[in-house]
Amino acid sequence: MPDLHDLVTTLAAPWVVLSPRSGQLTGTGAEGVYARDRRILSRLEVTVDGRLPKPVQVDEPATGTTRYGAVLDGLGDAGHDPTVTLLRTRQVDGAGVTERITVVNRSHETVDCELIVALGTDLAGTAAVRSEAAIDLPAIEPTVDADGLHWDDGSGVRASVAFEPAPDLNQSWRLKVDPGQSATVTLRLTASFPAAEGFSIEPPAERPEYDGIELECDDQRITRWIRRSLADVAGLQLSADGGERYLGAGPPWYLTLFGRDSLISAGMLIPVDPQLAAGTLRALAAHQGTRVDATAAEQPGKIPHELRSEVADHGGGLVLPAAYYGTHDATQLWITTLHKAWRWGMPAEEVRALLPNLHRALAWIRDYADPDGDGFLEYIDETGHGLANQGWKDSSDSVQWPDGTIAPAPIALCEVQGYAYAAAIAGAELLDAFDLDGCSEWRAWAADLRERFRASFWVDGYPAIALDAAKRPVAGPASNMGHLLGTGLLDAAEEAAVAKQLASPELNSGFGLRTLSTAMTHFNPLGYHTGSVWPHDTAMAIQGLYAAGHPATATSYVQGLLTAAESFDYRLPELYGGEGIDQETTPTPYPLSCRPQAWAAASAIAVVIAALGIDPNVPAGTLDLRPAAVLPWQRIKLEGIRVGDHLLTIDFNDGVLTVR
Repeated sequence: MPDLHDLVTTLAAPWVVLSPRSGQLTGTGAEGVYARDRRILSRLEVTVDGRLPKPVQVDEPATGTTRYGAVLDGLGDAGHDPTVTLLRTRQVDGAGVTERITVVNRSHETVDCELIVALGTDLAGTAAVRSEAAIDLPAIEPTVDADGLHWDDGSGVRASVAFEPAPDLNQSWRLKVDPGQSATVTLRLTASFPAAEGFSIEPPAERPEYDGIELECDDQRITRWIRRSLADVAGLQLSADGGERYLGAGPPWYLTLFGRDSLISAGMLIPVDPQLAAGTLRALAAHQGTRVDATAAEQPGKIPHELRSEVADHGGGLVLPAAYYGTHDATQLWITTLHKAWRWGMPAEEVRALLPNLHRALAWIRDYADPDGDGFLEYIDETGHGLANQGWKDSSDSVQWPDGTIAPAPIALCEVQGYAYAAAIAGAELLDAFDLDGCSEWRAWAADLRERFRASFWVDGYPAIALDAAKRPVAGPASNMGHLLGTGLLDAAEEAAVAKQLASPELNSGFGLRTLSTAMTHFNPLGYHTGSVWPHDTAMAIQGLYAAGHPATATSYVQGLLTAAESFDYRLPELYGGEGIDQETTPTPYPLSCRPQAWAAASAIAVVIAALGIDPNVPAGTLDLRPAAVLPWQRIKLEGIRVGDHLLTIDFNDGVLTVR
């Protein structure tokens, strides 16, 4: 899989450009311009008088704008000071990419030079680029007309580049630039796509800028992290059926609608963008499972894992259909996100419209999620080409015994049980509030699950990551247990035991929560789910720790995320290394990590709201505010929090919290 971390990302979903710091696209690795699961352009190289510009600066004033500065050696005045430079301003919007290439002459003589732009593409699918199958694809020959260059792959995808001014032959321009002047060449890249037979990946009708969210804090890292994260959230927004907004998980491979990822991200952002959660809920409800289809892992009532316009072959035997349902937690997360949105003020008529979907989701938990009837929700990949693991840690080695042995499926993950408990209680509350039957049955079901979990999952003083095919608790501390906090599945003593585990140096890296304990035989600080740190995983543990009354441990993790955020210019990646603060001063990047990434960006808001203990119940007319006893700051002021129809300003100063 091509590396991503060192690439500069310019994003306005569904369009994204990934380039090295030079700004050049050379057709190697993951470099390119992407939209709607296609690499629209793989090559965009600029030379001046046959020489490559020497890169000196990258500036990212906005998520959708990047400026590249370079020196043009061999032009201008003699001496060591550069006097002729090349500036490239790359702007991405929901319909394409505009690039302005400017030669700036600060020398004492007129510069006469030839600027050439080399362009090319294979129009490869993102899955082919990711699996490196695209390496063998030939470049497509362009056609040239008065409007510019065009590439067509025969499938209906057509990429076009227009120029201003028009070039000479071979995309070259003869530029004469007087002293103190500049000359600019502009490119506009667009593409057309065939009508989607499956899911269509579209830009949002309006891209919110979150201008109303203002933050002041005595720790400026919080302010910078929030601002950068919300800018990335805006850039990641897409729209689905009927214009419903949701977050694409991360460029370039995951810019589409996911069940788990989009729900967790939208749920974290409800305090600043409740309509995002509402749109995500409706978009996923529109594709809720209606039949049993083993090839797609579809079942009635099940919320999909991911939706695309075509089959995606990721290599290594992983082939996912356009609509793939291989997730064992998205359905529960859909229910709990609906419940949270309702408590934060989602209009009753909008909630009521989704109650049939709620019934079907609850029915899936009852009728399909527990195929062997033992009272736990377990999964196995029956397709032979899907995900071996169907929780958020979906890599094949994520559930293993302390000696590294992979646990055999079917697998019953601990956090899936926690989500199911929370979904049953949340579903019961919604049924009760809307005068529907079934609330007492679901509360009883949840109580039974709680007792079964207590009897089966605990090992060596903590909840096992899972039960394996033989119903054995898979030993070895992992971050999954952090997701149980706040679900209600555990009692206070059990939550304290989990908090103690999370506070241990084996799990707390100082930069966030390790996915797997360092005590495990096959702990790997750069293992995707076997020792790395995921910001959203840490943030969900932080939410639970604050809710369960363990603020010191929660705050230590907030500080860890802030330290990591600072080292990543406040754009936290999907994941990073778990070596730890006692071994390195900044976390090691994970080379394949998406950056930005939806739930990593959403985590910034989530931890601030959790620390301040903001818990509204709009239907009941209450707003609980319980700031933690141990916080990462002395003063914080947050404007623009939306609770129902009200915009609130939360001001915390030396232990006193006020709301207006």
